[in-house]
Amino acid sequence: MPATPQNEEFSDDIDVVGSSAAPQMPEPPRTVKNRAPREPIGPQRKGIQRVPAAPVGPAQPEVAQSVPAAAPAQPAPVQPEPTVSASAAEPIQPAQQAAPVAQAAPAAPTQRASRIEVPVPSVVRARERAELAARNPVVLRADSLTKSYGQVLAAADVSFEVHAGSLTGVVGPNGAGKTTVLSMITGLNRPSSGRVSVHEIDVWGKGPAAKRVIGSLPDRLRLFDRLTGGQLLYYAGVLQGLDQKTVAKRAAELATAFGLESALDRPVSDYSAGMQKKIGLACSMIHAPEVLVLDEPYETIDPVSASNVTEILEKYVAGGGSVIMSSHSLDLIQRICDHVVVIVDGSVVAKGTVDSVRDGVSLEERFKHLTKPDEEGKGLEWLRGSSDSE
Repeated sequence: MPATPQNEEFSDDIDVVGSSAAPQMPEPPRTVKNRAPREPIGPQRKGIQRVPAAPVGPAQPEVAQSVPAAAPAQPAPVQPEPTVSASAAEPIQPAQQAAPVAQAAPAAPTQRASRIEVPVPSVVRARERAELAARNPVVLRADSLTKSYGQVLAAADVSFEVHAGSLTGVVGPNGAGKTTVLSMITGLNRPSSGRVSVHEIDVWGKGPAAKRVIGSLPDRLRLFDRLTGGQLLYYAGVLQGLDQKTVAKRAAELATAFGLESALDRPVSDYSAGMQKKIGLACSMIHAPEVLVLDEPYETIDPVSASNVTEILEKYVAGGGSVIMSSHSLDLIQRICDHVVVIVDGSVVAKGTVDSVRDGVSLEERFKHLTKPDEEGKGLEWLRGSSDSE
């Protein structure tokens, strides 16, 4: 029957199209030609060949044979299957270009560490003064100072020395006897026993002569507050035996140094607490003393004025003067002082250079260890919230 051969021929055509051994496949060359201008991205550039998709079966060896044949020749638009060789991809080397960036990154932490280790300039100057002061003579000596008020012992056998060109800090808890000791040194509070000498002058045996070389800023400062600032400086200078011309010159310079030049015509009673502290400090320095004894000179002073006072004291010490001062700011003492005396319960428990007293830790930590405070908050359980007590 004629229908039978036609069905067989149609069946043969289907087998030929579906067979993987088809001799001609026009589509793969067109696909390779369109994708040839693209350049592989990332790691595929190096030694990885991109081969266009080919039919499964015997057609694959023909495509693979055409790939190495086109590699040596120069690329041309007519080449159906261009490949990327390893030599062409080597100059790019993206992994090697990123390496220098990774190696330069660790430099930042090293620089930050070096900046942190740089000491504060005032600390460096204090250490230099400590070395120099050790070779200077002693200008103030306290020998076994004792002060008692009936049964209360405010100071017990206090002894220390102050060298020329040094800045010595006196620290201790509240009520430890700091103010009592400083007032005995300046001749304001007679000791029960012991001796104080300034430049070998007995403070309590030759009071007027000793006070000429001492400048004092006492605690609970009481000024003649009905005078103006200029009048108070003039009065302080005249009491120390200075002539009027010298007093006027020094008063103007001190007022400028402490930032009080615009307030000299105002009554001291109108001054703020910080301004009164500064005018009192100026009065203690107007006669150019060789030793300054200051009780809480930084109390109530703003940060800018405190920095100015520190600069003035450092210049005074650099010129050969000596300062002994008390303060509750251990950080301040550690920064600007070269020597420190720690007083607890009226007795000296530690003294020497700041570095030797703090012994490798902060002065605050050392102070806590020396004072040995009781357990904090002991017996105050009632201060806790109601939720804790339930």
